[in-house]
Amino acid sequence: MTMSRITEVFNRASGESRMAFMPFVTAGDPSLEGTAAVLLALRDARVDLIELGFPYSDPIADGPVIQASYTRALDRGITVDGIFRTMESLKTQGLPPVLAMVSFAIIFRHGTAAFVADAAKAGFSGLIIPDLPADEADDVSALAKAHGLDLVQLIAPTTTERRTKQILAASTGFLYCISIAGTTGARLELPRELIEQLRSLRSQSKLPLAVGFGIGSPDQVAGLEGVADGVIVGSAIVRKIAEAADVTSAAAAVLQFAQQMQATVSRTRPSSR
Repeated sequence: MTMSRITEVFNRASGESRMAFMPFVTAGDPSLEGTAAVLLALRDARVDLIELGFPYSDPIADGPVIQASYTRALDRGITVDGIFRTMESLKTQGLPPVLAMVSFAIIFRHGTAAFVADAAKAGFSGLIIPDLPADEADDVSALAKAHGLDLVQLIAPTTTERRTKQILAASTGFLYCISIAGTTGARLELPRELIEQLRSLRSQSKLPLAVGFGIGSPDQVAGLEGVADGVIVGSAIVRKIAEAADVTSAAAAVLQFAQQMQATVSRTRPSSR
């Protein structure tokens, strides 16, 4: 079986005794041209992976910063086809693996088989579908596998033991570990219970563990040393884009922040898989 690009990234990071860094960007905020510029800036910062959010009017887990970015993009007329065209235009630009963070409602409206095929054609390496339970993901999982895409599952601090086993069995690429019971957004501290959950997950699975929701600064990364394999940062980056005066300034701000985060993550030891 051919190893996915996402698996290759985590294996390479593990071989270099470091964690992986995955920033989140909202597609179409401030514009699709701006998104392209930010994606290229993240490439230049040598991030490991990128999560690209598909704006949705009723997100289930996103905090106010990302919700506001979704609203701005939707108000400007963002479309799924526009996102795919933008991604396809960057296929030869050396981007790291990009995962689509997308509601199943969007996928269903586009046509499930068509969406997965179009995502693969556009250059995506994986899908993260927060409102698709693991025990209902068989059809999408089969389509993703057929098109060479990973289907990453999310797991929360409140996930039951039975549900955890289902999620571990269904996820490919890595496991998206939600650090807190709540919505996205940078926080000053991460909960102690997170470390215990990560250790428990590591004892049950060889999947890389990437922590998101609440990660916003290099200082927080140190607390995950030895128990996680990657960090996902969203709101802190989306905020910098929103505060920038123009596309050039946004790309520059993201580049600087991503370089700082990447340097920190690269000095942080991952879990023992």
